[in-house]
Amino acid sequence: MRKDIDIPEVKNIYVAAVYELNKDYNTYDWNIYLINDGQTPIETVLMVAQGYDEKDMTAPMRKTIQMVPAKGYAKLEYIDESVFKLDNFFTVTYFLEERLYDKRFELPRFSITEDNAVMLPVMGVKGVLAR
Repeated sequence: MRKDIDIPEVKNIYVAAVYELNKDYNTYDWNIYLINDGQTPIETVLMVAQGYDEKDMTAPMRKTIQMVPAKGYAKLEYIDESVFKLDNFFTVTYFLEERLYDKRFELPRFSITEDNAVMLPVMGVKGVLAR
């Protein structure tokens, strides 16, 4: 029966950690963004984030975004440096042209550093791309 289910491949969607200025507190913080580099908006975006290793686990964080425009992005969450020692996973589910898509992105432990930053699509800033 599983062979009968068509699971579409996720393309042009990225999750990234961006180091940026928090104007409210005048500090630099890491934030997680969802990037839509496609030509069509994505809708009803559900994201679940969680970090864990062999002995520690964070509580799952859930977020819903109504729409991320084509060639657009949305801020998902602030990520505290205390969880950089964990493998951080972001499961993103969304609708694109009335089809359901789902992908799990990973930021492995200790990967969120300025040394791992690359130029991000759409945003035009440097950040660490989840795989």
